[in-house]
Parts: sequence; structure tokens; C-alpha cells
Amino acid sequence: MKLKVLFTGILSVAGLQYVSAQTDMKPEMSEFYTPEVPVVTPGAEIKGGGFTAPSDAIVLFDGKDLSKWENTNGGPAEWVVNNGIVTVDKSKGDIRTKENFENFQLHIEWCIPKDIQGDGQARGNSGVYLQGMYEIQVLDNYNNKTYVNGQAGSIYKQSAPLANAMRQPGEWNVYDIIYTAPVFKEDGTYRSLPHVTLLQNGVLLQNNTPIIGTTEYIGFPRVVKHGAGPILLQSHGDPSAPISFRNIWIRKL
Repeated sequence: MKLKVLFTGILSVAGLQYVSAQTDMKPEMSEFYTPEVPVVTPGAEIKGGGFTAPSDAIVLFDGKDLSKWENTNGGPAEWVVNNGIVTVDKSKGDIRTKENFENFQLHIEWCIPKDIQGDGQARGNSGVYLQGMYEIQVLDNYNNKTYVNGQAGSIYKQSAPLANAMRQPGEWNVYDIIYTAPVFKEDGTYRSLPHVTLLQNGVLLQNNTPIIGTTEYIGFPRVVKHGAGPILLQSHGDPSAPISFRNIWIRKL
């Protein structure tokens, strides 16, 4: 009982000291002015929809060419560029950025063909691979069901999205991705997992979701130690018509 009274007394004194300290403070004592926050000019509105990249972004595709991209063998990226968009050429395989990245904000817009055919995974299938290792699924899930951890906005074969925010075929979808790269121990295991936040068309699909390992079609994710890596766009082998991308930019964080 004595200890309880003593402890209560200590807390009361500490509380009074805190209140006294707060009372003696001036507003400017909890304000700071340095380092200054960098100014980033937001993108301008694009006629026909969307916005240009912010002033500090690296533009990965501006509608003109694929000079920032290569195939997975290091040769030229040979997808089809026309009228400001790039369309997957399934005969040419995946493409990836020439530059590697760690933590970033990625903006990418994609469109399923209006006359798309097929169902399940064989309907407008592609993917955005973060650091070339971890896939955010791209798929037509407008009235098209599949396994939930394989639908658009999933961390493929790992985490289902929080919502289905698909626009109908022929309309443009927008992914905004915030990615935190993993940190590895010397033995190759994770010190901290990669995490991703994803919005599709302004709707939150992944909320700082941990990624537990590499994307695997068969089997479970593996932990593979790596450094900075590219953004990779998938040329999927399904028989449906190829999808298109536009307005791709990235900000290093």
C-alpha cells in the first residue's frame, strides 16, 4: 500500500512539473525552420486526362521513345510507340529501365484494349516489377474474376488488394506506387522487409503492405539479397490483346 501511495505521489509530482514546463514555454520553442523543405512544382494538367511529371521526377516514358528502357538482355526495348503511348509487343519480351532504383514514388498509367477477350489470368495480363523482383499485378478485373491475390493491384501471389478499382476496358487506369526497399543482414536475410503502398485511380489498394519475398508463379516467395534494381514491365504470354502504357515517371525518395 505504501509503495502504491509513493508511486502515485511520484506521478503527481511529475505531472505537475510537466504542466509547469508547458506553461512556461513559448510557441516558438517548439517551432523549427531548418532544414527547409524542398520546393517541388506539381505537374501540369494534360489535355485528354492526367498530369505531367513533377519537377523533380525522372520521366521514364514521355510518349516519344523508349530511350530510358532496354530488354532484359540489355538490348534495345522494342515495344511499339505510337501516339504518345507504348504497347506491349509480346514477341519482344519484358522491358526494364536502364537505371536502377531503391526507394521511390512511381506513377504509371495503363489501358486494357476496349475489345479485350479472354477470362481469368488470360485477359490483359501484365505486371509492374519493383526493383525487378516484386510484381504489382496488372490485369483486366472489370467483371473478370480470378484468384484474389492475382487480380489487379495485388502483390502477385502474396497480398490481395483492398478494393477492385478497375475502369472498364478502353479507359485508362492509374497506379501511384510508394515503395520502400528492403534492408538485408550480412547473411542475406531481411533486416527489414520491402513495403509498398498502392493507389489505383485514387483508391487505396495496398497500405504500406510488407512484401515477404520475390514473386514466384509456382511455389512460395524467396528471400534474395539484392541492391538497387530496375522497374520492369511484363510481356505476359497470355493470348489476349496486348495492353498499353503512358505517362511513366518516378521520384527517388
